[in-house]
Amino acid sequence: MASRYFWWNATKKFFTIGLVGITVRDRFGSIVPERGNSMSPTFNPRTNTYGDDYVLVEKFCLEKYKFSHGDVVVFWSPSNHNEKYIKRIIGLPGDWVATPYSSDVIKVPVGHCWVEGDNPSSSMDSRSFGPIPLGLINGRVTHIVWPPQRIGEIERTVSGDRISSL
Repeated sequence: MASRYFWWNATKKFFTIGLVGITVRDRFGSIVPERGNSMSPTFNPRTNTYGDDYVLVEKFCLEKYKFSHGDVVVFWSPSNHNEKYIKRIIGLPGDWVATPYSSDVIKVPVGHCWVEGDNPSSSMDSRSFGPIPLGLINGRVTHIVWPPQRIGEIERTVSGDRISSL
């Protein structure tokens, strides 16, 4: 009888911890790996040396879509909803964005943003699939939490000559 009681309590505790974990991950924040070199040198500056960077993703920005130029965000791919990307916001709704290496200027529509990787030569971003809906954003990357020698806050940087709010 004691064995049945033990297993019932263990199951309840495991289930409760799982629900709390899922709630924290979905509402407040999570830690995700950043793979590849599309955001190098911000993440994975030397892929062979450190391996993947693990980053902290906060979700409070999703409440009212509070984003700024230069924020690094995690979002679902607009073309394949099974893939997530991590990119930097270059343009917000209403901004005119100059695309690099061409003379095109694109106005970011309401409810969308323009994102690009820090390493344009190997990045799948808005230059490939256009402005992304704000609803696809899953959170804002605030810190690198692993590896230990790279722990720190993410800087919000964007070139001022790329955007105009006419």
